[in-house]
Amino acid sequence: MRGFCPHCEQERDLVATQKTVQYDIKGETVSIDVSVLMCQTCRKESDPPDDSADPVDAAYREYRGRHGMIQPEQIRRFRESLGLSQSDLAALLGWGGATLSRYENGALQDEAHDRALMLAMDPRNLMRLGEANATSIAQSKLDRLLSTLRKRLEQDDTELRKLCEERFGQHKPDIYTGYRKLDIDKLFNAILFLCTKTEVVKTKLNKLLFYADFKHFKEYTVSITGARYAHLPYGPAPDGYTSFLAALHEQEKAISIEERPFNDYLGEVLIALHSPDVSLFSPSEIRILAQVKEEFQPYSATLLSDRSHKEEGYLATRDGELISYEHAETLSL
Repeated sequence: MRGFCPHCEQERDLVATQKTVQYDIKGETVSIDVSVLMCQTCRKESDPPDDSADPVDAAYREYRGRHGMIQPEQIRRFRESLGLSQSDLAALLGWGGATLSRYENGALQDEAHDRALMLAMDPRNLMRLGEANATSIAQSKLDRLLSTLRKRLEQDDTELRKLCEERFGQHKPDIYTGYRKLDIDKLFNAILFLCTKTEVVKTKLNKLLFYADFKHFKEYTVSITGARYAHLPYGPAPDGYTSFLAALHEQEKAISIEERPFNDYLGEVLIALHSPDVSLFSPSEIRILAQVKEEFQPYSATLLSDRSHKEEGYLATRDGELISYEHAETLSL
């Protein structure tokens, strides 16, 4: 193709090609392919006249992607969805007014600011920021923001419960549910109760729930949560427990799930981030939950798994089968 070469300052034959440019970003090498025009006379490169791509911006995007950081357009969409100006959101975050503008326009945020943005994108955290910094933005904007966030939380909770009920709550109360329809709120808050002020390995939590529901059925002929329990290799576990834990962790942000080394393997540990709503439970349910938590506090996940393997309900079933609450009569607790 013919075009103007800025080095020769004349019309020349130019060939479009690509080259790799390397950038050092916070001690890390990021390679980006860029388009250039090669002059066939002076053999020097120049930028295509219509090329609007910014290789530095591309390098920053690659770096953010590698590290799971927020991209500029995500910040802008989040802010605009709440009807906030750059100065409003910056004030809620305790930043200077120019900081957020730079990030939205492509500047690379530092790790601390990226974490702050990540946390602020959770409606619960942004509500806390708004309530704690009530004088940082106009009262009318703050009221509108808090109202929007409450509606989002209500919508998220409604959709979450609908999803869980569609997948696991359509079973009629029977001997496999402990004669109670699955109560998502009770199940979630039972998990929070058992994980509060302590770290609980996931496999141990499943056994704690099993013992709590079956113990309550043994004494009162009805379970606490209405969960069904299945025979799994490491012992009884709520049917669909991975979905329940994922919902609590990802949507509700009510528990954290962290990996911990245990001898020769890595296990997942659950920690409650919210306090349980104990008003959902009857006195007998609270008593049983507290008894189970205290009774098995000294047990490791392995010891509790071994004990659950000796329960009649587990021995009478095979892998994947549901465990009937009728076996609660012989529960060892």
